[in-house]
Amino acid sequence: MRRVVRVLLLIVLVLVAIPYLVAPLYRFVDPVSTLMVARWLTGRTVHHEWVPLSRMSPALPAAVVAAEDGRFCSHHGIDLAELRDAIEDADAMSEMRGGSTITQQVAKNLFLWGGRSYVRKALEMPLALWLDLVLPKRRLMEIYLNIAEWGPTGEFGAEAGAQRAFRKRSADLAAAEAALMAAMLPNPKVRDARRPGPGLRRLAGIYRSRAARAGDTTACLRP
Repeated sequence: MRRVVRVLLLIVLVLVAIPYLVAPLYRFVDPVSTLMVARWLTGRTVHHEWVPLSRMSPALPAAVVAAEDGRFCSHHGIDLAELRDAIEDADAMSEMRGGSTITQQVAKNLFLWGGRSYVRKALEMPLALWLDLVLPKRRLMEIYLNIAEWGPTGEFGAEAGAQRAFRKRSADLAAAEAALMAAMLPNPKVRDARRPGPGLRRLAGIYRSRAARAGDTTACLRP
């Protein structure tokens, strides 16, 4: 029995260690998300084309920072102030909103699973700190924009999202279009930049305004 327990513990330790060993390679290797892999394994369609950040419209990362993580360039993977506010505003993990940085979302998309749980958060936070340590901010943003889910039928990454929503490449997105795409990110299966309702347009307008006056909050994304 003890031998079985030791083997199980070893397996768990190996599984936990793998992301930390693999993450530094993503400075040079273009990764895919666990959700993309899951769709491939179950025979579902994946629309995806990797595009370097230098070939995307600068309006898109600016809008995403404004929408998702205004202190992306200044924190170290976890925004403690935002996390504290999110916890204080929630009575339970199932009600928790916000507090998740772009780096945490990269950690989740690359190595973990969706949904809200204390176990996932416990794994996600140290991974986010590690990703911020071993990958430059610009590369983290590039990975995020290329693996985020951006449509209801297997669209992943900004290129597939822009093609679906606007029939154009991500390089050609205008500021208003980039803001609509940023507003989709929390729930791309429901929020549709191709047919935006009043609520989505209002959010996009807020994010566009924030991005326009962002100043140095996106300085870490410059080449």
